[in-house]
Amino acid sequence: MFIARQTSSRLLVAVVAVSFSALVRAQGRTEVTINDTGTQAENLTSSQDGSIYFGSTAKGTIYRAAPGAAQAEPWIAAATTGLTNVLGVLADHKRNTLWVCQNNTGGRGGAPVVGQTALRSFDLKSGAAKGTYPLPTNGGVCNDMAVASDGTVYATESFNNRIHRLKPDASALDTWITDPKLAAVDGVALLADGAVYVNTFFSGELFRIPVNADGSAGAPVKIETSMPLSRPDGLRTVGPQTLLQAEGQGRVAELTIKGDRAEVRVLQEALKGATGVTMVGDTAFVLVERARAVTVPYRSK
Repeated sequence: MFIARQTSSRLLVAVVAVSFSALVRAQGRTEVTINDTGTQAENLTSSQDGSIYFGSTAKGTIYRAAPGAAQAEPWIAAATTGLTNVLGVLADHKRNTLWVCQNNTGGRGGAPVVGQTALRSFDLKSGAAKGTYPLPTNGGVCNDMAVASDGTVYATESFNNRIHRLKPDASALDTWITDPKLAAVDGVALLADGAVYVNTFFSGELFRIPVNADGSAGAPVKIETSMPLSRPDGLRTVGPQTLLQAEGQGRVAELTIKGDRAEVRVLQEALKGATGVTMVGDTAFVLVERARAVTVPYRSK
């Protein structure tokens, strides 16, 4: 029994050491590029081992950079999974799932519509397809998603002012809220208060949407910001009251929510066309130029 416990302890120490080593290597990277051309990545995410994932709007393929790797390789191929025009990607560790926002293409100038606008899920370890949850009318733009502690997924639909919800074990999305205040709704995240926070790309606004006791959406509350936001995009939770946000004007900022006000702390500027941000250890990886992720050291206050 003692030998078994000793062996188990050694294995646990080894696993922890490997995980820590992966994070250290991840932080040693100054940037992560994509081993492909013309991908037009729109967002990125990361898993606990330090892997970084990119979606491609142009090709639909999902790219993965292994822990410590400075280059992302094709991982989930559009040709074999039917992925098209990928925007948001989000690693969900608790459910071993990579959530993906895919969108149809065509439809302009008489061109036929190709593909299905949907929230999709893939196995985070193997990349195997798990589920497809179409958006109503196959319209709008599935932009980004966030996952609540109970497993409920909230997905933003830009240009139709909507947020959709996928309840745990549900087989289809339901429209959680439609509101004109949510025009061009983009990034989405949840904080410790249980509310859903979203930004709007063109108007540069931040809203809190309370979750009522029955799970329905409360009225959106505009959050005053200590400085103007310009083309806010990717939004990620980094603390009980704290978000990280990438902005198209070229910066990444920390947003600390206190009541109906957000204190904005700029972490770095001159990040051309920043559209997404994810955390690996104490390092933020910011997607720039729709082509690569650059590192920004970050420690919360």
